[in-house]
Amino acid sequence: MARRSFAYSQKITYVLFWIFVVFVLLCRWRKKGLENMFEHEELVGSSWVGAYSALCFSCGYFAYDQLDMLRYRLYSGWIPGILMHHLILLICFTLALYRNVTINYLILSLVCEMHSIFLHIRKVRRMAGFRDFNRKMVKLEWILNWSTFLTARVICHILITYKLITDAHKFDKGIELPLALFGMAGMNVLNISLGLDLFKAFARERNQQVHQD
Repeated sequence: MARRSFAYSQKITYVLFWIFVVFVLLCRWRKKGLENMFEHEELVGSSWVGAYSALCFSCGYFAYDQLDMLRYRLYSGWIPGILMHHLILLICFTLALYRNVTINYLILSLVCEMHSIFLHIRKVRRMAGFRDFNRKMVKLEWILNWSTFLTARVICHILITYKLITDAHKFDKGIELPLALFGMAGMNVLNISLGLDLFKAFARERNQQVHQD
């Protein structure tokens, strides 16, 4: 019971952290404007106010969450998507923090965690016993789940990947570009896997409701 309460507080902490990431992005947007905000030099060579600290916190969170899942076997399958997701992020985040490069690129990639919030909400909702697919609350949760998956995760990652490819000639020779492309390739593959899992969960809940009716 104590561990479950700690898990809830852990998720709430991450929600607050995501709000802080959005605050960092909004502050930079107000100061630099949308066009200047996504210039190559802005994303690679500098670090927005609060961005480095946010990435440090995120790196620590994913490291702890990874250790927690491995320790208590909170995963399923031979190659769990959640463990691969955390591993890719930890590799990219740790090297970026160590070399103090592409910090702002990685902050943009954290926008996808908005969808993770709704994944956690779904888990809590099911644990609380709210499984009636016809309830407005459940339908709203699924609408938000799908909309954030498509916008914050799929479209956002595709745009970041496109930006990396079009600006490839602007990168200095080094590990930054290969590492960034590796990370985004991994994220896009995991997004496909997550989308399939999400569709299966959606179909399963809808079919269960049909059988109950």
